[in-house]
Amino acid sequence: MTCKFEVLFMDEAHEFLLVIDAKARNKIIFNIDRAKLHNDKELFKKLNDDIWEFRTLFNKTHYRLFAFWDKTGKQDTLVITTHGIVKKTGKTPDKEIEKAETLRKKYFTLKK
Repeated sequence: MTCKFEVLFMDEAHEFLLVIDAKARNKIIFNIDRAKLHNDKELFKKLNDDIWEFRTLFNKTHYRLFAFWDKTGKQDTLVITTHGIVKKTGKTPDKEIEKAETLRKKYFTLKK
């Protein structure tokens, strides 16, 4: 089976993965790898026009990695993860979505 996209981690997303529990980190990576192969809204969900989230539930804790698509390359479709949170409420905080949008704009500005 071929991957539908590749995933790149921005610094904040990488740092988030380094500070959480190793078993939770492994589950998140496992879920990202599954999302690359299958369309599953439980693993990779659209939040608005530009921002998506990788979703993981591990040991009753909800982890979210925010992401966006970069389809500007000729070969690979990339999903760029911006940052992660441990989700404590039912609704994804607007400030986290706004942060992902800001990092997305910065990414494309620097890419030009």
